[in-house]
Amino acid sequence: MKRNTKEKHYTEILEHIQTFFQTPFSDPIMDGYFTHTISHFLDHVDNLKCVAPILGIKQEECPTCKLQSFDKENPSILSGIEQQGQFGTAQIQDFPEHISSVESVTETLADYCQGMTLWGHPNTQANVVPPPTVPSIVGFIAAAMYSPNIIWDEYSALFAKAEIQVVSMLSNLIGYDSQKSGGLFTFGGTGTNLYGCKLGIEKMLGGTGMTEGIRDDVKIVASESSHYSRYNIASWLGVGTKNLVTIPSTHKNKMSLTDLEDYLRKAFEEQEKVAVILPTLGTTDAFGIDDLAAIVQLRDRLAYEFSLEKPPHIHADAVIGWPWSVFNDYDFETNPLGYHARTLRSLQDSSMKIKSLHMADSIGIDFHKTGYTPYISSVFLLKNREDMTLLSREPEQMPYLYQFGYYHPGIYTLESSRSAAGTMAALANLLLLGKQGYRVLIGHLVEMAEMLREELEQHPYICILNDYNYGPVTLFRVYPDGVDAQKAYEQEMSDPNYRDELEENNAYNRHIFDKLHEQAMRGEGVLLSWTDAYRHADYPDGLPIAAIKSFIMSPWTDMNSSNTLARQVADARIQIKETEKST
Repeated sequence: MKRNTKEKHYTEILEHIQTFFQTPFSDPIMDGYFTHTISHFLDHVDNLKCVAPILGIKQEECPTCKLQSFDKENPSILSGIEQQGQFGTAQIQDFPEHISSVESVTETLADYCQGMTLWGHPNTQANVVPPPTVPSIVGFIAAAMYSPNIIWDEYSALFAKAEIQVVSMLSNLIGYDSQKSGGLFTFGGTGTNLYGCKLGIEKMLGGTGMTEGIRDDVKIVASESSHYSRYNIASWLGVGTKNLVTIPSTHKNKMSLTDLEDYLRKAFEEQEKVAVILPTLGTTDAFGIDDLAAIVQLRDRLAYEFSLEKPPHIHADAVIGWPWSVFNDYDFETNPLGYHARTLRSLQDSSMKIKSLHMADSIGIDFHKTGYTPYISSVFLLKNREDMTLLSREPEQMPYLYQFGYYHPGIYTLESSRSAAGTMAALANLLLLGKQGYRVLIGHLVEMAEMLREELEQHPYICILNDYNYGPVTLFRVYPDGVDAQKAYEQEMSDPNYRDELEENNAYNRHIFDKLHEQAMRGEGVLLSWTDAYRHADYPDGLPIAAIKSFIMSPWTDMNSSNTLARQVADARIQIKETEKST
């Protein structure tokens, strides 16, 4: 067949395509081209920055922004995308026909950063997402450049060693024996809980679940304040959500020990198979911390009382609260870092609860939350690594792997592909920050949260809802004139005759939040978040109680943000009141 002479021979095109890759040889020119490409991307993203804590929002008074003006009618950055139908058109994209250029694609990728929150911005208080440190980003780049797969040291070399080192460091911090403990990086906090629950189920079934499946009902027990991933896990593991037991939480957002004991006694008396108890050490909404020590002691006491051969596995979901372990050996009496008294009390209170982490059979840890790495960097940590054999596959099932080497986690991991990006990012931050650095970062977050609470408490129309949870997150509700905030909240929680007022106050708080969000999108205020159901009222079929949420994660947040937020709330109340008068 005759070739079309207008078309270049594939070898000519290949030579050009080779410039799209890192050269496998030392080449200063190509190395410089790679560096220039990264720099070009960063320059393009920098043009998206403005006074607002969102990339790509333009204000008339901000000459550095390059994109469309702020939409006062709809302040969401995504509103512009939706109005242009870009989400709809994304579903009808054709596969590209021709080669593009590195420069063009790099600029396009930078444009996709539009709408992203600047998590390090001092006015960003939206969620438990940190700005990543520079070395943790370098850790991701290292993994991206060399594509290690930590299922086997043959495919990951010293990247595998990094995983072992991080597990050892964390074991040392928590109080596990690193000679007996084990762990692995997985696909997020849900992944850590999934491993914990799967292991608990296999321990309950004697390891038969891997081959025979789950033939009897087994129970997973968690509090109502625990993460919603418990529903996914119960479903995906084949346990079924009907076997997910939800224990009520106290007003301090921790699992009720009385209700837990009542349930466990009844379950053991009826010979139910309780495979896993899932306490939370740092809930997402309120930083509630379950009493892990008391839960472990209750498990052990009832196991002895009922002569349980296979007591429930206790997996601690500490993906948010784990860094407070750096205060395990902090001298709170001399307070060498000079925290304010209120901050010191909060840190000490949380530290005393987190200190019991070593009592859990396994632990979930996220570095991409309070560990200051990029997404995803999550560790499943196990007190006794020999338990992982319950999850093992036979090597014969993987005939092209594990003929040599020393580290073969792929035999027991769910994943057959595991990036080293999260591992390298975690290692970078542990080496970079150490206990001292994490104490400073966590202490600063708590100090700013306490200063914010102190500011909000001065206003009688504001009620702080999680006053007994001493972390970086503050949930609050705002009330109209003539309403005693604290008394109104107490009625909302307990009085079914106050349902109408509760719904009205939910709507009022949503109105306040919308005003605050509009200001933040203009770069004039603090970016917060909203929860539809911080809690439900205590009476039967209690209504959800919504809340405005500040989650401080930026090392650049200072007292100005607290003062700004309090002023914003006061202004929003006045605006709503004036609007009501004019209608």
